[in-house]
Amino acid sequence: MTTIGPSYRRGFRHSLVSALRETLRPPTQAVTKIRRKETPVRNAGFRSQYWIIGIVLALNLIGLAMVLSAGSVVATYNGQNTWFYFQRQGIWFLLGLFAMAVISRIDYRRWGQQIRILLAATFFLLFLVHVPGFGVNANGATRWVSFFGITFQPSEFLKLTILIYTAKLLSDRQSELSEPRTFNAPVIIFVAAALLVMKQPDLGTVIIVGALMVIVMFLGGLPVLRLAGLVSVGAALTLAVSMAADYRRARLLSFLHPDSDPLNTGYQTFQSLVGIAGGGWMGVGPGASRAKWGFLPYAHTDFIYTVIAEEMGFVGAVTVLMLFIGLAFFGIRAALKCDDKFGTLLAAGISMWFLLQAFINIGTVIGVLPVTGIPLPFVSFGGTSLLVGMAAVGIILNVDRQGHNE
Repeated sequence: MTTIGPSYRRGFRHSLVSALRETLRPPTQAVTKIRRKETPVRNAGFRSQYWIIGIVLALNLIGLAMVLSAGSVVATYNGQNTWFYFQRQGIWFLLGLFAMAVISRIDYRRWGQQIRILLAATFFLLFLVHVPGFGVNANGATRWVSFFGITFQPSEFLKLTILIYTAKLLSDRQSELSEPRTFNAPVIIFVAAALLVMKQPDLGTVIIVGALMVIVMFLGGLPVLRLAGLVSVGAALTLAVSMAADYRRARLLSFLHPDSDPLNTGYQTFQSLVGIAGGGWMGVGPGASRAKWGFLPYAHTDFIYTVIAEEMGFVGAVTVLMLFIGLAFFGIRAALKCDDKFGTLLAAGISMWFLLQAFINIGTVIGVLPVTGIPLPFVSFGGTSLLVGMAAVGIILNVDRQGHNE
């Protein structure tokens, strides 16, 4: 039997009392404030990033499934492997995932610091589209460049570059917003780029880029009257350009009067509406779309939302729409929590880019907007669009992380 001495018992009692006092002692005011301030902000930041990543991955997975469904039919008609389009989209998705992960770790301010190099590279690629031997023609348009067997679309880079340039310019000239040169600089850059893009021709991309520029200019604080004048002039020029070309005029007139030519200019819209109506509430099931079987042109690209609505029904179509709204919400949330003006404008502009392009694509599919040839971000088949979009998401993630660290 072990005996505990009196000195040991006194030492043990003293240690126990000291431990209880330290445990029961209330925390100091400074420590309490730090804990109350830092912990919720850090958790909120991570939650926002998880939501953004989750939404983007969900859109990509839906896109891969729909590309497999609709693209397999196109590949069969072309005499290719039925997995051809799915495999290519999957490769671009992995590249985009890698780009998003890397860019999310790069300080977003570096893109503003290197904007002159980015602009020069973008204009060089836009010019290269029109150089014989580099430009690739498909479906009557020359919009792609081929390097060592890799084909990509330079106009997709323009969307991100113009956002970075406009955001950087306005953040640097906050004290000169009323100066004409602050207003004219992004307009001149846009006009120069628009001339090169319209030569491809690609009016849809010009509309998107112009709208994004105006949105960032508005958020940056430029005078509203000047922006209203710019929008009015842009709308008039867009209408004039649309009426100048026969195929654009036919698209516009078929949109205004869809019953006038249902077997020609209005055919695509009618087939899209038939496919959407066939989906009902819950859809016909994965891979069971009928519109993709030669009835609906470009079912795996510009009109992939029709396949979604037919196979996944009204519920699936609304879910995809809500995912885009959610992505814009968390992107704008990241912008608002950033103390840096450049980061705020850049994150907000990218968020509005995804939402605007999704709304235009969906509006085209359901017949409330003319056919523009604009893809659905992260969903439509297209490697350059997917890669640039994922890279842009990486920038939003970095803005969100930087905003919570400051």
